[in-house]
Amino acid sequence: MASKNPKQRCPWGNSADMHDYHDTEWGTPLHDDRMLFEFLCLEGAQAGLSWRTILLKREHYRRVFHDFDIARVAAMKDRELEKALLDPGIVRNRLKVYSTRDNGIAALKVIDEFGSLDRYLWSFVDGKPIRNKWTGQGDVPASTPVSDRMSKDLKKRGFRFVGTTICYAFMQATGMVNDHTVSCFRYKQV
Repeated sequence: MASKNPKQRCPWGNSADMHDYHDTEWGTPLHDDRMLFEFLCLEGAQAGLSWRTILLKREHYRRVFHDFDIARVAAMKDRELEKALLDPGIVRNRLKVYSTRDNGIAALKVIDEFGSLDRYLWSFVDGKPIRNKWTGQGDVPASTPVSDRMSKDLKKRGFRFVGTTICYAFMQATGMVNDHTVSCFRYKQV
């Protein structure tokens, strides 16, 4: 039986397995360094795959990568990363697995320079979310000049798997941009 008052969601958030993520996380402004680091690494792991695949593996990624504690990830030894490559609970791509440690090392340098990963990453949007007004999913871009700048600067600082499309997906997920469609119930909430 259909609900009398179904929630209007972004089209990608309509499948039952995506409801919780769409309804509670995606697009919500995030300012926690550990969580920002987690999303940056998971977006990189997602490259070439579906976000659903990564979400299903998220808890396992957290176990393998020390709950994305930046200092612990930066200190991971090659033997730990090689062991991770044998773990079917994550995407076993050598470049992606090793990039997680590299991103931890780069993140520590950013934190040392800017005081927090949050301050650095949110500086690309002047500390406040960009509020778009998309009417359909087809209106949403894959990248923007802001994600281009973020990608270029992250790469310069030693981050890996941070192309402009990955950066834009990261910005969407962490609420730096509000890309909920205007008809979505979350649009006004975030």
